[in-house]
Amino acid sequence: MPRDKTPVQVTVKKRAPRKAATAAIKSITNFSSFVGPEKRAALIAQAAYFRAEKRGFAPGHETADWLAAEHEVDARLLRAESPPRV
Repeated sequence: MPRDKTPVQVTVKKRAPRKAATAAIKSITNFSSFVGPEKRAALIAQAAYFRAEKRGFAPGHETADWLAAEHEVDARLLRAESPPRV
């Protein structure tokens, strides 16, 4: 006769947010002081256009292009805003 196993309750500890992630979030909110929202949107639109052009303007990827361009522009702005590492 097999033994009945009692269910084991697993507890998962949540990790504290990393300091680097916290600093990145704070600097993202400072984009407006570095680049205005109109300029940021123009940079994103330009990057999305170049992504679509590289793909041959195949339809159905507009949202993916925009989101990838948004990520790319935000990363570039973060790198430009952060002080150089020594």
